Amino acid sequence: NSLTSVDGLNQKFMLIKNKNNRTEVKLTGPCTPADLGDKILVKVPVDDAVNMIYDGIDTKDPPEMGFIERIKYYADMYEKDEKIPFCPGKYCGDCQFTATKEDEEQGYISGFKECWQGAFNLTDDDFDKPMIFDIWNYRKKDDLIEQNKLFIEDVSESDFTFKDSDSPGITTGERQWLQVQKVQKNDPTPWLDKYGLESEMRRWNYPLHLIDFETTLTAIPFNRGRRPYEVVAFQFSHHTVQKDGAITHAGEYINRNRGEFPNYDFLRHLKKELENDNGTVFRYAAHENTVLNHIHAQLSAESPEDIPDRDELMAFIETITTKKDGKTIFWDGPRTMVDMLQLVKNYYYNPLMQGSNSIKKVLPAVLNESDFLKEKYSQPIYGSANGIKSLNFTDKTWIEYDGAMVKDPYKTLPYIFEDIYADSLDRFITSEELADGGAAMMAYAKMQFSEMSDEERESITAALLRYCELDTFAMVMIYEHWFNEVN
Repeated sequence: NSLTSVDGLNQKFMLIKNKNNRTEVKLTGPCTPADLGDKILVKVPVDDAVNMIYDGIDTKDPPEMGFIERIKYYADMYEKDEKIPFCPGKYCGDCQFTATKEDEEQGYISGFKECWQGAFNLTDDDFDKPMIFDIWNYRKKDDLIEQNKLFIEDVSESDFTFKDSDSPGITTGERQWLQVQKVQKNDPTPWLDKYGLESEMRRWNYPLHLIDFETTLTAIPFNRGRRPYEVVAFQFSHHTVQKDGAITHAGEYINRNRGEFPNYDFLRHLKKELENDNGTVFRYAAHENTVLNHIHAQLSAESPEDIPDRDELMAFIETITTKKDGKTIFWDGPRTMVDMLQLVKNYYYNPLMQGSNSIKKVLPAVLNESDFLKEKYSQPIYGSANGIKSLNFTDKTWIEYDGAMVKDPYKTLPYIFEDIYADSLDRFITSEELADGGAAMMAYAKMQFSEMSDEERESITAALLRYCELDTFAMVMIYEHWFNEVN
């Protein structure tokens, strides 16, 4: 792709609902070649991909068929109303045609279940058992499927690789086997390496700063000089924890304006939030580090005359991030953010997480485990006058029950837009890192590219602020549980 030469290019194409309630694109203003500026798309040769499809070597299903032969085969199977046999593999774990029990109760059919029942003669009850797809970060799932080991109960210790490591915490193989043992022994108890976690905590400086970013990648750039699919950082949330345990939702940022490139303004607000002390900064996963390094690269391409505080902003990024390329370390900031996800991987496992380390899974697991958190947050202290300061909640009670289980706090938030919960959007995105921000990304894109009233825009903005605030408060509650257990 190439740089766009005009501002506001994305605002020339707005999504609207027509009289039939169908989405269509509306042009807003002149769209002559001069108005659209330089072309931002370039031709990419796809000869190799086309040849693979034509020769029938792009897929195993069905095998050894050229393109013409395959089309005839599909047409014949369709005419006979017969199912096409499939080749089961690890990719089935990401099948988008998987229906939950709630979905099935509403009449939806699980394509995943139909495929696997046909291939392995499984019963409906079999799908209630934990499957090998749930094993965290396991790379040999295809080998297990070939051996007809479909469920965690079928797996043995010999299926895992155990390597010595100088890194702190439990190794990947050990963590995988721990998860399998918990399932096979029907052991619901969590595992926490208190000594390892305590050694990490000794290195932290108070106040602790917990941050979360919401970002997007847009096909049509907002501004002149930007490329398609450049990172746009449009929102962050920031909580602090003092040494005495006092918690504050200290700050937040969101860009509400259409067609505006917010990255540098976003960074200035973040710098203002974090530069007043030397407290340890926390992120969850690599996303925040990646985004800040991307903004650093954007700044380095700018002129100091255009961005007077360019060097100051770049220097700030270098204090709280790490940039590496293989064994080459460009910088490793003295205040580099601590990755809470890595702490989870090294020191904590709860069977309720079901093999996932996403904060959307870790938080409900922690809340259901911790009597300390249940007691504290069963009271409406969050956002109360004498409780925890919040910028978006008032007298919020986070502990609600569904039977004996604590409800997932994310499911207690209002809809973000169009009657779709955040988690409903997130579950269609298979990457854990992207899934945790998928709903916010789509909501922001809707505000940028769709026609809507000021009231609807403010409603979405308010929902985004609550959603992002919960992301950083989730980190706070996980920290509180660990601190309480260690001490």
